[in-house]
Amino acid sequence: MLTSHHRFLVFIYCLLFNTGICHAIELESSQLTKVATLNSVPWAIENFANNRFLISLRSGKLLVLDSHLGSIKEVPGLPDIYVKGQGGLMDIKQAPSEDNTFYVTYAKPIGNGGAPTVAKVVINNDRISVWQDLFTSNFTVTSGRHFGSRVTFDQKGFLYMTIGDGGDRDNGQDTTTHAGTIVRLGKSGEIPNDNPYVNSSNVLPEIYSFGHRNPQGIAFDPHNNVLWAIEHGPRGGDELNKIEAGKNYGWPITSHGQEYWGPINVGEAQEKEGIESPKKVYVPSIAPGSLYIYTNDYFPRLQGKLLIGALKLTHINILDVNNHAQVIEERRYYSELNERIRDITSDDKGNIWFIADSGAVYMVSRK
Repeated sequence: MLTSHHRFLVFIYCLLFNTGICHAIELESSQLTKVATLNSVPWAIENFANNRFLISLRSGKLLVLDSHLGSIKEVPGLPDIYVKGQGGLMDIKQAPSEDNTFYVTYAKPIGNGGAPTVAKVVINNDRISVWQDLFTSNFTVTSGRHFGSRVTFDQKGFLYMTIGDGGDRDNGQDTTTHAGTIVRLGKSGEIPNDNPYVNSSNVLPEIYSFGHRNPQGIAFDPHNNVLWAIEHGPRGGDELNKIEAGKNYGWPITSHGQEYWGPINVGEAQEKEGIESPKKVYVPSIAPGSLYIYTNDYFPRLQGKLLIGALKLTHINILDVNNHAQVIEERRYYSELNERIRDITSDDKGNIWFIADSGAVYMVSRK
């Protein structure tokens, strides 16, 4: 950690030169507080009114954490949820400009597996008053692997949902399945008429991009109008991708990773014509579990930065990107916690909150 004297010197340096080292000051001088410990693996945390948080547990439970009272209670009224391996109750995203409406992803029980599904959920008085499934993918995951299932919205209110390949790599290039894709929907689940394949006979109309392995992070940058997604690679080769309509992101034709059973490269090449290359590759893997773009001015030097929860390498990964969608700097924080960081958000004030697979809930504030 920096001493007060060092912080002062770096502060003066920042004022004079405005370089990348300045960004670190915000978290170096921050305070980390462990707020709560949950009794199961959490998957998502989302802030809503008055610094209260919704937290999903992969085991199929939804919780309300009141950060002022320090209380945690379960929200009743959830449907049946398929729980196996990486699947269960997954992401939560508050609807734009709607205080009590959320979009929730989960594995819907179908046959002997779970189909990645997004539902519109209205919560009143900490109870579910509406649960409406808007979209269910046309395949079920039976392996317990690679559900994807993060969601975000763009500035026009369109919803994007990531879907993993279900543990079957051939799904990545099969556009007759939703597996290995990012789908784009309207807020009521309708198919937008400007989706890239809406008039195609051999690509499902919900598909916005394909060739994904297991994208467990997605976020929209409103300042630069960029949709970002981050996904797990195989034994190396995690990818940060700028997502554009109709593009192929390569899996399993291209990859920077290796087979789990030996030192053999996956795919035909790392890059190939006609396939979008990632903006950043992590070798070795950090195992990215989430992606969050910080937009508050409470930590002003974090404005617009990409915050990534790392599972395998147990830290918060912070990326600076410029307005050309180029990564210009990477920093890593909180590896000393040895926590698999699952999801990140911020509260009304701008404090950063994150959850870990251990059940720990942390808050980062200014000293």
